[in-house]
Amino acid sequence: MLNVEQFVNKLNELNFKDMYQNDFFETWKKSDDELKAVFTVADALRHLRENNVSTRIFDSGLGISLFRDNSTRTRFSYASACNLLGLEVQDLDEEKSQIAHGETVRETANMISFMADVIGIRDDMYIGKGNAYMREVAKAVEEGYKEGVLDQRPTLVDLQCDIDHPTQTMADLLHVAHTFGGFENLKGKKVAMTWAYSPSYGKPLSVPQGIIGLFTRFGMEVVLAHPEGYEVMPEVEEVAKKNAQASGGSYRKTNNMAEAFENADIVYPKSWAPFAAMEKRTNLYGNGDFDGIKALEKELLAQNAQHKDWECTEKLMKTTKDGKALYMHCLPADITGVSCKEGEVEASVFDRYRVPLYKEASYKPYIIAAMIFLAKVQNPQEVLSQLAKNNVRRGYK
Repeated sequence: MLNVEQFVNKLNELNFKDMYQNDFFETWKKSDDELKAVFTVADALRHLRENNVSTRIFDSGLGISLFRDNSTRTRFSYASACNLLGLEVQDLDEEKSQIAHGETVRETANMISFMADVIGIRDDMYIGKGNAYMREVAKAVEEGYKEGVLDQRPTLVDLQCDIDHPTQTMADLLHVAHTFGGFENLKGKKVAMTWAYSPSYGKPLSVPQGIIGLFTRFGMEVVLAHPEGYEVMPEVEEVAKKNAQASGGSYRKTNNMAEAFENADIVYPKSWAPFAAMEKRTNLYGNGDFDGIKALEKELLAQNAQHKDWECTEKLMKTTKDGKALYMHCLPADITGVSCKEGEVEASVFDRYRVPLYKEASYKPYIIAAMIFLAKVQNPQEVLSQLAKNNVRRGYK
């Protein structure tokens, strides 16, 4: 049954006015109310679509996408989010653009934005580069708008950078909230964000950093587990500590995977590269030292191979809360005996949680759409109510 008033009433209790005509970067730069507004609008948009009601708030316009790393889920989630709101997606292929000929960031940002309402960027490969690049694009379009070059100011959405992965972790947390019956039930839940073995190297730190930076906002007991030498950015850990103190939750670290899993309500075993190594890789690329990069890759693969016992197994899962912890992953997972010889998770564990994992991923298009919605609509409550009142069918059934 169509009823958006439940979502409108929630929004009426929140202060999120600063999200209008603004961007979405790290979650910890947003207030509690702003995060709750994103979750609420995401649920509202999903409710409308599931009831076959159109949520198109644009008649035309572009959603520009720039992916500097491979992507399946985030790429299609972004396209789905833009389409859900009535925008057409145009991918910026840097190899086919004038960027390859030395075009500046300022020039590119303005040239692609004449009819763009949102720009989504994934740039997670190099420490100190991705987030900085996104902010440079945001500054360029802000200047273009103020100078009268652009008729509208495109919203920047961080689709994953070197610091955070806000669309992923927000989708993860919304999945957790629905699994446990609401955000009010998350306080005190133990979350094990653990490193896991992978036969590949160089996986970004943004997912574990995003998890510890977001889940600590909701009074959860977050444990970051990894072998010695696989540290994340110290400044993000400071964010997690402050968040936990403010929310009444907790944040701690361990070098023992079994300790993290013990009595956990949620487990998130995921491989990542050491922060120090990612810094080194960035410097090597900056200097064009490709022999150094090959040597670093060989070194890191050997380092990973020393920790093949860091795997999410049935035995470990039995030690979690009632043996029924929620297993999570941003996907794709390295599945032992399926996608690789030895990996992050046993095939039986992954297969048992396959449906919940797919549901976890299904929240991302709505999270991205909500981020765009709140940046482009000055009165979301009124617009959501109008969409429900109009009751325009999305498709014929």
